[in-house]
Amino acid sequence: MKQREPGLSTRAIHGPLVRRASQSPINTPVYQSATFVNQVGSSDEVMYTRYGNNPNQIAIANRLAALEGADAAIFLASGMGATALAHLAVLQSGDHLLATDWVYGGTRVLFTRELSRLGIDVTFVDPSSTREWRNRMRKSTRAIFVETPTNPLARVLDLEPLAKLCQVEGMVLIVDSTFATPMNFRPIEHGADIIIHSATKYLNGHSDVIAGAVVSNNDVIEVVRGLLKTWGQSIDPHAAWLIDRGMKTLAVRMGAHNRNALAFARWASEHPRIGAVHYPGLEHHPDHELAREILDGFGGIVGLQLDGGPEASERVLRRLRVASHAPSLGGVETLVSEPRLTSHAESTAKERKAQGFPDGFIRVSVGIEDVEDLIADFKRALSGT
Repeated sequence: MKQREPGLSTRAIHGPLVRRASQSPINTPVYQSATFVNQVGSSDEVMYTRYGNNPNQIAIANRLAALEGADAAIFLASGMGATALAHLAVLQSGDHLLATDWVYGGTRVLFTRELSRLGIDVTFVDPSSTREWRNRMRKSTRAIFVETPTNPLARVLDLEPLAKLCQVEGMVLIVDSTFATPMNFRPIEHGADIIIHSATKYLNGHSDVIAGAVVSNNDVIEVVRGLLKTWGQSIDPHAAWLIDRGMKTLAVRMGAHNRNALAFARWASEHPRIGAVHYPGLEHHPDHELAREILDGFGGIVGLQLDGGPEASERVLRRLRVASHAPSLGGVETLVSEPRLTSHAESTAKERKAQGFPDGFIRVSVGIEDVEDLIADFKRALSGT
């Protein structure tokens, strides 16, 4: 009889299933040690926390790989660190990268400033046109990078045409899946080769850790591990333990984020002082049908375009009490930020407007509070009382 494949919640809690030894701890202890005793004369792998093979680091890597349906994973000191090393694992001087134009501001800076210094050329492509990816290819193109859902408009991309193009042309498809998490979307099932997460966000879920992760096959992860050793991107054991704790509730947290964000977005779409609401769970969102088809949940990020520009957004932000005005996202609490001052501060007002979020846009990372309290908070802030 074929054994049932463990579900996502089971994998989030246990990772690969193994029988526990008698008297073993239910929770992985914190191995707060930089180094470990090695057997004299042995050529076995050296255990050293900077190498990313501390037991805490390995535990969360195995669990994330199981969730994504991948061979292996590795955690790093930040999401930007993960993005950098994932690309350096497959690109070298003289190579060309095709990247989505719908991209997090920090990633754009990495591509335009840092990769270019290493001799890697980057071309940004409007991802709404599948044909455009092929048209912008060069003989030196080695990889395609996309986010889905995107930051901050929560646009949802169809990976399968890109995956087919990469397979035919011998390129690597790299996907930032931070907004989705494996609970809502697993890019490898749709042809991706490498997945990136900012583990600071939903994987940890409690706004108390900075971390990133790369998920792929064993060969790619070993290259990333080699880069990690050299570039010093290892995650601290206690931070790894906090992520371990957070991932155990990932399924229930994402379910609550999905439900709350949908209810909040539906309410916001009816409010007279909100000019536009960006959420893939709403029928008017340009990617709603695709999102229904490929996502297991619409996520926790809602974009609001307030009538009245930056002045209106600042008035609302000053009046909020349940939601907090803070950067980042994916925690149990609701956080609200303005991309013009945080994630896309490096872009000009004209560039942000061209990308679909003119100043006055706020990004709401909907938490898992009682959604009625969150709606009441925004209702009061918008009314000015």
